[in-house]
Amino acid sequence: MEKRFHMLRPEQIIEQRDKCPVAYIPLGTLEWHGLHNPIGADGLQAEELALRCADQGGVVFPTVYYGESRVNSLLETDPKYQAGICERLSLNKNQFDADRFPYSGIAQIEHYQHHLIHIISEAASYGFDLVVFVIGHYPLIESARSAIILYNQWAYDKEWKRITGLAAADYLLLKDEYTSPGDHAGGWETSHLLASHPETVNLKAAANELQYGIMSTRNPLHATAQFGNEIYDAAVKKITEHVFLCLNNPKPYIGHGIPLI
Repeated sequence: MEKRFHMLRPEQIIEQRDKCPVAYIPLGTLEWHGLHNPIGADGLQAEELALRCADQGGVVFPTVYYGESRVNSLLETDPKYQAGICERLSLNKNQFDADRFPYSGIAQIEHYQHHLIHIISEAASYGFDLVVFVIGHYPLIESARSAIILYNQWAYDKEWKRITGLAAADYLLLKDEYTSPGDHAGGWETSHLLASHPETVNLKAAANELQYGIMSTRNPLHATAQFGNEIYDAAVKKITEHVFLCLNNPKPYIGHGIPLI
């Protein structure tokens, strides 16, 4: 059954929303993930996790790849890696400098948060009761949490029902089940991609000095699709447990509570 909202006809939207009024919204970015992984690794992982959650009900809105700050929290902007990434992408060594962007890092963060609030309102306009931001790029968890809180503060005195929101990142959900969950381009993320998008991974490129920009306790050469499926499914279990708890009793997830699972 098709779960992607933008691929559904009106009668299909009604049918699926009546069964489970949940809108999953994957959040990724475009960022260096080594020479062995695709630039869109974060969004690909977030979308796959959202689609697997939607197997139990709900729909998946289009993945958000654009809009986050290109000055903060990206490997391309880390002084330790910027020159090396530019060299490996055949770019000018200053290509990712802050002055290449028309807005400051703080302004970009504010714009992104506004964008997420707008996305919540779009999901609400289509009749969904619960938005779940599925985080692929870890730093976006705070933007997602803030957007949910701000939206609900704005909607508090409105006549219509506020939409409930959750923000989910697998490395936080699984911190009690795995040692050092999550990473950047290491065995964790690479296993995810081998499980869901194996055609995008080239482990031969991780076998020599080209393991540049990998932050992990897990060597990507030890990544497997089996482990990727295992951790996808473990995260799905955690997310959907909270989703159905929230649908049945939204009060603890609204107001001053932290929309983080």
